[in-house]
Amino acid sequence: MRWLAGVDGCKAGWIAAVAPAEGRDAAAIRVLPRFSDLFAGEIVPDIVAVDMPIGLPDRVTGSGRGPEQAVRALLGDRQSSVFAIPARCAVEADDYEQACALALAHSEPPRKVSKQGFNLFPKIREIDTVLRAELAMCKRVFEIHPELAFRTMKGEPLTYPKKIKGVVNPPGMAERRALLQEAGLPLEAVSARPPRGAAADDLLDALAALVVARHIAAGRGKPFPDPPGRDSHGLPIAIWTFVSQTVSRRIEP
Repeated sequence: MRWLAGVDGCKAGWIAAVAPAEGRDAAAIRVLPRFSDLFAGEIVPDIVAVDMPIGLPDRVTGSGRGPEQAVRALLGDRQSSVFAIPARCAVEADDYEQACALALAHSEPPRKVSKQGFNLFPKIREIDTVLRAELAMCKRVFEIHPELAFRTMKGEPLTYPKKIKGVVNPPGMAERRALLQEAGLPLEAVSARPPRGAAADDLLDALAALVVARHIAAGRGKPFPDPPGRDSHGLPIAIWTFVSQTVSRRIEP
């Protein structure tokens, strides 16, 4: 049996929604301290869709990596959810001021690092370490962005943000739960209480990633850009979503 996982970062590490590739069984939800733990249990997923940047260019031209620039135009008012990830040397910096200095020196036009983006760097480095140690895993691990996944499910940009000034927005959460149900996830998964160490929006983002993983496994994955780029270590640089007969005409950039 093949297994799939949708993964998102959370306060306690990583939240993973794991389910069989065949059928529509409820996903098993678990929180893992490290990304590598996903591949160390009894059930090891064959396809992982994760909400975290993969592939870091040595220099950035424009507002972030190519995938970030490509998908923003599809998201309407949700564009700000796609952070601009800087060059590899900046992501590898532990100090915020140093990261900003390196980002400025390796971008055109020069751009510093946002605090929100900087807070992602430890998790980006986690995935980077795992994939660089075993490049073959790049065929199993795919970068996604939840807002692009939800936009693809709906066929147009979402109406409501999931958070407003850092506080969960009920209409936005309801909109996303409805889309997950329409995508075939059972009500018990969509309405479940998140495990300790993860928030409700983390759970929905992991489930959105699982939806993308199912489409990738079925051969309906769509990368931005297509084909994906590669960084100097051979890691792919692309954000993945999916296409179907009902939405393929509406997600072209």
